[in-house]
Parts: sequence; structure tokens; C-alpha cells
Amino acid sequence: MPRRRRSVPWWVVALVPAVAAVLSGALPRADAWALAERVGPVLLFVAALTVVAELCGAAGLFDVATDAAARAARGRRWLLWLLLVAIAVASTVLLSLDTTAVLLTPLAITLARRTRTSPLLLVLTVVALANTASLLLPVSNLTNLLADHRFAEQGVGYLGVMWAPALAAVVVTVAVLAVRGRADLRGRFEPPERYVPPDRGLLVATGVVVAVMAVGFVAGLPVWAVALAACAALLVAFAVRRRPVPGRVGDLVPWRMVVVVGALFVVVETLQVRGLGDAVLAAAPAGGDLGALLGVAGLSAAVANGVNNLPAYLLLEPVAGEDVRRLAAVLIGTGVGPLLTPWASLATVLWWRRCRQALVHVPVRAFVVQGLWLAPLCVVASVLALAVVA
Repeated sequence: MPRRRRSVPWWVVALVPAVAAVLSGALPRADAWALAERVGPVLLFVAALTVVAELCGAAGLFDVATDAAARAARGRRWLLWLLLVAIAVASTVLLSLDTTAVLLTPLAITLARRTRTSPLLLVLTVVALANTASLLLPVSNLTNLLADHRFAEQGVGYLGVMWAPALAAVVVTVAVLAVRGRADLRGRFEPPERYVPPDRGLLVATGVVVAVMAVGFVAGLPVWAVALAACAALLVAFAVRRRPVPGRVGDLVPWRMVVVVGALFVVVETLQVRGLGDAVLAAAPAGGDLGALLGVAGLSAAVANGVNNLPAYLLLEPVAGEDVRRLAAVLIGTGVGPLLTPWASLATVLWWRRCRQALVHVPVRAFVVQGLWLAPLCVVASVLALAVVA
């Protein structure tokens, strides 16, 4: 009987060119070290936050939240959906788009199953708002954190420039999703039986840790440190309550995804120092009028969908120059634009992973069609709001 040939793991395929770029000198050591200092905390944040989400689910936090939402909706599906929208927007704005993708996706899936509502509608709502509601605060998106110091250098407050584009993106998203999902929002559902947590003490401790984590994010503390501290606190809580963690540690930490994203950063940075950055600068329209801002945002969205929004921002940051409106356009493109490909933002990658873990099938066509509606409309609406207000 012939042996089955083992395929090469996808994370190995991604790691090989990145390691080769560093060892061969294609990416100079100084640039590699500078890149590690910028993106290392980002990857650590994502890994810690994923573990936090797994432990929250095991403690029953998602079940309690969905039980409360289902009862507040009083059997009306449209109200249930609006509650999810409000939670998704608040979570994205205050806790970051990655937090929404990791924490809210399982909540949406549980909510759909408990109320017999379309799981596809709810999970697509989560991934859409995880991206399009991510412009308001620096903590809302890791690209915003990377750009925040650029606003300060120009003597301009981040919120003063970005509030109008952020509002426009959310309004357009909610309107489009409501129209496209109107058939699934009709009708009523029977409220499910009240959920009883297996360990109320552990549930309370988990809720406190998540609340403190949210305060830390909003207070402007290093997000990676806050997420790591929350992860450690929850592991201690599980140990004290003598509750098993969900699965092996190797399964809790998304190390394969972290390796792939880190390798992508290295490859894009290598291309940038070898001439891609100059090509991008040449492709970006000059000036600060509406047409130029739309061009910069469109270019940023295209690059984000092609590679990923985080390396795309680093690649496109020089395009802004000293103009905060052009910098805002880059953030719009890399923030609300990456809705067309599954790898366009780290939040979307995390969202896909959570859907697969919960055995929820999301057709690629449904995701892409939603993105084709939302990406251009949100980008244009946000840039128009920027041009009017900023």
C-alpha cells in the first residue's frame, strides 16, 4: 500500500522566504530589527487576546451575554441584530477590531443558535463592523496606534481628524447590512431557556478581568501588556477554581497564524527596501484635494486587500508626508477598505479562524459580495466626511 505524502505545513511555506530574506541580507539587519520592534508587540497582543477569548468562552461569558441579548430583544430579530450591532461598534471602538473578531464572533454564533437566527447574517455583521468601526480611536485599530504619533508630531489630535470618517463608515455599514439582511431580520423567535453557568465564581472573575482589560485599553496602556496580563490573570483564575482550560496550550495560542503574519511583514518590508516603496510613492496621487484623498485611500485599500492592512500601512505611511489629511486617507483605506480578501486584515483572519472552530461555514462568495458593497461605499463616504470636516 503506497504511503500518503505529507504536505508541507503552510506556516513553514510562509516562514522560509522570510528567514531567507533576513539571512541573505536582502532585508538589512537594522531594518529587520526596527520592524521587529514595531510589529512584535502587535503579534504578542493578538496571541494573548486569542487565549483570553478561549478562556472567556470556557467560563461561560459568551453564553451569559447572548442570554441577556436574547431576552432584551423580546423575540424580535431586528432588535436582536441592532443589539449585536451596538455591541460590535462599542467593542471595536473601545477594545480594537481584533478584540471584536476574537471575542464577539463566538458570541454571535451562540446567539444565532440559541435564537434560530441566520448565523451567516450575524457573523458577517461582526466581521464588517470589526473593520469599518475601527477608525474612531487610536486603540480601535493597530494601524491607528502605528499612526498616532504622526498626528501628535503635527500638533493635531487624532480624534479631531478621524471622528467624521469613523461615523460615516459606521452609518454606511449599518445601512447596507440592514438592506441586504432584511429577509433574515423578519419574524420572531422564542426566547431560549435561561443559561446557568457551570461555575459562577469563575464567571464573575472572568467578567472582572475583561472589564479591567477594557479600561486598560481605553487608558492608553500598551495593548500587548494589558492583553498578556489579562491572559495570565484568567489562567490563574482557572487554576484556583480547578477548572480545565479548553484544550492544549498549543491549541490555545494561534502560533501558526502569528508566524505567517510575522513572515508576511518581513517579506513586504524586504520588498519595500528593495524598491517597492518607491513604486508605491510614484503611484500615489499628489496633493490634498478630494480627488487626491480618494486616490490615496483607494490605493491603500487595494494594497491592504492584496497583502494585509498592517504591512500595507507601513508600506504606505511615507505617502502621507506631512499632511494629516493624507495620513487619514491612508488609515481609511487600510482600516475600512480591507473587506474583499480573507487575509486583508488580521481581524478577518481571526474571524475566519473562530468561524471554523465553531463549525460555521461562511461561503467565500458571501464574504466577497458583502465586501464589494461595503469597501467602496465606506471608503468614499469616509473620505467625503474627511474632506468636509478636516
